[in-house]
Amino acid sequence: MRFIGGKWKAVILVHLTDGPKRYNEIRKLIPTITERTLSLQLKQLEEDGIIERKVYTQKPPLMVEYALTDFGKTLFPVIQAITKWGIEAAENSKKIIRKTS
Repeated sequence: MRFIGGKWKAVILVHLTDGPKRYNEIRKLIPTITERTLSLQLKQLEEDGIIERKVYTQKPPLMVEYALTDFGKTLFPVIQAITKWGIEAAENSKKIIRKTS
């Protein structure tokens, strides 16, 4: 849980499972995350070796891309399981709410 704990790390990783993303792409995919939180979470994931940050030194603007490392890709089955569980839990809670209404 140290690697993916917290509110946003798993969400970020889900978005990186289909390929590298630029910072602004991730920001648009998760509109409720603050820029500070996103930056901190990306930095922690990078320090833990789960994602890699590639800087492309081209003429301005500078481009930075985030992608899963090989180690990060080993988390994919775990993330899938958590996502599946979350969807099922949400559906079950809707059923419970309907029954009590």
